[in-house]
Amino acid sequence: MTDIEFTVNGLPAKAGDDPDMPLLWYLRDRMMLTGTKFGCGIGACGACTVHVDGVPMRSCSLPLEAVAGADVRTIEGLSPEGGQTAVQAAWIKEQVPQCGYCQSGMIMAATALLADNPDPTDEEIDAAMTNICRCGTYPRIRKAIKKAAQMGGVHG
Repeated sequence: MTDIEFTVNGLPAKAGDDPDMPLLWYLRDRMMLTGTKFGCGIGACGACTVHVDGVPMRSCSLPLEAVAGADVRTIEGLSPEGGQTAVQAAWIKEQVPQCGYCQSGMIMAATALLADNPDPTDEEIDAAMTNICRCGTYPRIRKAIKKAAQMGGVHG
């Protein structure tokens, strides 16, 4: 079995595990990065969303071999300085979380959206935010994304 090399939150990672192992399990069980959550296991809910080379991806259905040579960013590495990003600050200001389980995936998806589109419309937010929130905080999520855009988006 060949080692799979990639970076996680800017640090080198090497997985000698089964190349078909979902990235989620490597992140949670090997790297102890538990902010990325398991929700459905089929890539539908988005609780496991991480960035792979800047693109939001569902890590529960993404095999390790698919991230060979890639840059993976989790919620723990979203703000390299250890502070809050504009999205995270807006999430708190707008009181988005209810149960909170989906929030790391939502924040990762919203961050990717704002990196591509710094001033999205409601329709663009709805189209991009395919993550599922069981608590139904979608109006607050949309409001927080707009607030983060006003605060400077991913760079604020």
